[in-house]
Amino acid sequence: MVVRLRLARLGCRNRPFYRVMAADSRSPRDGKHIEVLGYFNPLPGQDGGKRMGLNFERVKYWLSVGAQPSDPVQRLLFRAGILPPPPMVAMGRKGGPRDTRPVDPLSGRVMMPDLPTKPSIESGDQENKS
Repeated sequence: MVVRLRLARLGCRNRPFYRVMAADSRSPRDGKHIEVLGYFNPLPGQDGGKRMGLNFERVKYWLSVGAQPSDPVQRLLFRAGILPPPPMVAMGRKGGPRDTRPVDPLSGRVMMPDLPTKPSIESGDQENKS
């Protein structure tokens, strides 16, 4: 049995609310689960921030016994400081070739921009300097 840490959707239409769960990989998204590990509310609260609560001890336990986090849960665990940042690459356009430069996961910007090319020296500039 492969255990995954993933989100189960609750709430009503247009007002999602998610629970972070440890579940068998073969069970449906909102189906049977092993343990509830926390919650995530993507809608901004009165303070303007997204709310998240995790049971850190249980999350670390499930990761130590080999549970695999889904991509959204991996991003949440990175924001909570449990996991290192997930590898991200920039995408040029939909269906197009991928840009392989690394991307900062917090800002979404390219971390190492291309090196600028050296300016060409025109023949007129050389004559003035001599």
